Amino acid sequence: MTVPNSDRHVLVVGGAGYIGSVLTRMLLDRGCRVRVLDALLYDNLSALDAVEGRAGFSFVHGDLCRAADVDIAMRGVTDVVLLAALVGDPVCRRHPDLARRINETGTLEFINRLPDRQLDRFLLMSTCSNYGLRESDAEATEASPLSPQSLYAETKVGVERYLLDHSREYDFCMTILRAATVYGISPRMRFDLTVNEFTRELVLKRQLVVYDADTWRPYCHIEDIAGALTLVLEADRGVVDDQVFNVGANGENYTKRMIVDLLCSHIPDAKVRYQAGSVDPRNYRVSFRKIAKCLNFSPEFTIAACLPHLIRAIRDGLYDDAESRPRFYRNASPAAPLS
Repeated sequence: MTVPNSDRHVLVVGGAGYIGSVLTRMLLDRGCRVRVLDALLYDNLSALDAVEGRAGFSFVHGDLCRAADVDIAMRGVTDVVLLAALVGDPVCRRHPDLARRINETGTLEFINRLPDRQLDRFLLMSTCSNYGLRESDAEATEASPLSPQSLYAETKVGVERYLLDHSREYDFCMTILRAATVYGISPRMRFDLTVNEFTRELVLKRQLVVYDADTWRPYCHIEDIAGALTLVLEADRGVVDDQVFNVGANGENYTKRMIVDLLCSHIPDAKVRYQAGSVDPRNYRVSFRKIAKCLNFSPEFTIAACLPHLIRAIRDGLYDDAESRPRFYRNASPAAPLS
């Protein structure tokens, strides 16, 4: 049984972020009402400019770690999508206390405030980074052992385990989505993600230094990530309740060297240097057969097809302010959390 989108009021926690700003627009387009709760740690309110004023949209400037903010944001809500986190290995390494506060302690406190609110769905955005370092080339499935190699992944694994241990106690449908590494254009654009970063560096004729060139990662376009979230919201409850889904496509597992080769086919004068020595131990290929089978999920976008659009956007000057707005374009130096 599913709830019509016209009856849904979805709270997107972290909705002014890289994925959230795309998901918010998509949900509104599909007839849902949407409320965003965001602490704006990256001075990123402008990411919502395109939806501000649209019927059914509302915004709460607040912190998922503060009960009062959560109570305000939850009024009248039917579903919750939790995207908010200190996302990425580098920022969590630089700010470990904040990472624990937001990604683990605060997230678990937030989850514990959800029961008895007549929610239909709760979706947690997690990461394929949880697979960490694979001992073989076999593709990781949702049942594969998790091997977090960073504080970021450790916090995600901890929350996942808590949810799965307690899911039978919840009065709402709970689903975990482990996203592949995301790329593509967003209202809150990021240039600290592999495909986006590599493209920008080479378009600007900078030398790109590539570490761990032959380690594997899966990739997925931001529109497809948002599309998977909407699929879960709209799916039959029995298909997605208490489930974990990897989000991506089997054909989009790449090494960094493979991505560089694709870019060089469009930027023949690219300057690339491969650096020996490991700085990132993660190496994993991922299977996405479960989400394809259960939800008929088939990503629309591929890296090969999307690179020309990303190259053109950078060349056309869409992101010429990236150097003057480093906090907006990179998850490097978040603002202080709300007090």
